[in-house]
Amino acid sequence: MNRYPAWKYLLVVIVVVVGMIYAAPNLFLDDPSLQIAGGRTVQVNDATLKTIETTLKSNKIEYKSVVFDDKGILIRFTDEEVRGKARDAIKKVLDPNYVVALNFARTTPSILKSFGAEPMYMGLDLRGGLHFLIEIEMETAFKQQLERYKNDIFDVFKENKERKLRARSMLIKNNAIEMKYKTADKRNEVLAVLRNKFLSDMQFSTFDRGDAFYIKADITRQKIEEHRANTITQIINVLKKRIDDKYQGLMEPVIVRQGDSRIVAEFPGVQDSKEIIDVMTAAASLEFRMEHTGYSIADAKAGKALGASIYKERDTGREILLKNKLIITGQDITHATATSDQNGQPAVSVTLNATGANIMKDNTRENLGKRMGVVFIETVKEIKRINGDNVPVKREIKEVISLATIQGLFSKRFEITGLSRVESTQLALLLRAGALAAPIEIIEERTVGPSMGKENISKGINSVLIGFIIVVVFMLIWYKGFGLLANVALVVNLVLIVAVLSIFQATLTLPGIAGIVLTVGMAVDANVLIYERIREELSVGNTPQASINSGYEKAFSTILDANVTTLIAAVVLFIFGTGPIKGFATTLSIGIATSMFTSIVGTRAIINLLVGSRKLSKLSI
Repeated sequence: MNRYPAWKYLLVVIVVVVGMIYAAPNLFLDDPSLQIAGGRTVQVNDATLKTIETTLKSNKIEYKSVVFDDKGILIRFTDEEVRGKARDAIKKVLDPNYVVALNFARTTPSILKSFGAEPMYMGLDLRGGLHFLIEIEMETAFKQQLERYKNDIFDVFKENKERKLRARSMLIKNNAIEMKYKTADKRNEVLAVLRNKFLSDMQFSTFDRGDAFYIKADITRQKIEEHRANTITQIINVLKKRIDDKYQGLMEPVIVRQGDSRIVAEFPGVQDSKEIIDVMTAAASLEFRMEHTGYSIADAKAGKALGASIYKERDTGREILLKNKLIITGQDITHATATSDQNGQPAVSVTLNATGANIMKDNTRENLGKRMGVVFIETVKEIKRINGDNVPVKREIKEVISLATIQGLFSKRFEITGLSRVESTQLALLLRAGALAAPIEIIEERTVGPSMGKENISKGINSVLIGFIIVVVFMLIWYKGFGLLANVALVVNLVLIVAVLSIFQATLTLPGIAGIVLTVGMAVDANVLIYERIREELSVGNTPQASINSGYEKAFSTILDANVTTLIAAVVLFIFGTGPIKGFATTLSIGIATSMFTSIVGTRAIINLLVGSRKLSKLSI
């Protein structure tokens, strides 16, 4: 007899039910929609909503609904072409500083949302939009890193003035720092000091040229890779922040690292490449100024506060009076990171260049106990109507992102305290977001139209269906009743693949669909091996029940070997592949895992339940 313990039947039922719940949202297609949000100078309100409704009706544009949501006003449509017409019409009547973003509104029923079930995302090749491949000028970033270490070496010389360690010349040459000395003894003395100071950061070597003795300092491979990773992360964070600020959080860009010096940026549903490029390449900077306590805000508004100006705090909008005298700018900051102070409290560690360090040292000596403000300056483009034409106008926005008390004397390195853990992390990012860590160049720009996305979806679905139908028909003809069980497992396998992708909110792409198509064919491999083994057992005279048991047990090692080797290939593709290849590897890996479960555990559970306790004279196989 073939029977499962009750817990195995329960496990199969739970997996299938959970899979159906989390796969179900994908049956409800997203509505093409427009999201209207306010900008820095305009806000959405009832009048905005009424204007939109009137515009849509006067242009005879059909829509499903117009409602307020947490981001502004959401308009749903049945067709993407209609949505495009609506966007053009709305932009003509609304203030140009409103954000009108293309979007896709989900239609997931509330009962499924209560379980946290949401559909998976559609990739750019299925939804349409913009794709950018961005090259980071790592050579420039590396030179900046060398300049920082050069300044650090200068600081070591200053700290040891009495020992007269300063080089006759110190130059950056051939991606290294070269220091020249008159005697070998002095060089060796300096070398010992530098090696002790920069043990994990730099590698030092010596060489002679003529009557001069040189020290050569190379940055260690570990530090180069660490700096490369930090540079890419900083640029990604800056780009994400700029996009989020520009579009008020309405856009969901995908900005990820690709290789050692490139970034891929994708913007689903967006067609205006010029606007996106302007945002990504925009300039921003920082300024440090002391708080002015000699006057009030009222005095400043009355024009009585000489040498002071009013600024607004970013988070609260509170007005703050700062001195016009500039201390340092973001150009003097070489690094900033979230850390903890000596008491374990959140802080932001800031590193300045040599010039900024000297200025900051003098400033803190004179202003102990007073507050210093960090001003974030951003140049944005706004559209204004001039003589009936929309004209782009640049505007500079200055906001205070931090106002902290100077608690001690500092210069090159200092900490900003009094922040929460989240605030310190955000401030560190802002301090580095004034400018990109290295220049960037857009080396590839690609636009995928929404009509092409529709065609890709249609072809992808058709390929899955055709492959599925061919496999189903073959299994029914070749294995009869047992073939039907394999087909049930195949259906459940597809459901589980979709469910897993949805649970992890993965992005489905064309290569991902290719992985699913391949999985459909591979999913019945395990059943073919099992069924052929059962046939062999029957042919040598074993009973049906014994043949079923032997078929599953003896085929398992072969099935495991075949699937593990395929899984290894998928993992390698995922680790070393780029975006599209990773999509293929992801669905293939998930498909291997789910097909193992449905083909071995699932079909065995059904067979055990239906015929496991019966005396059989033959099998429908």
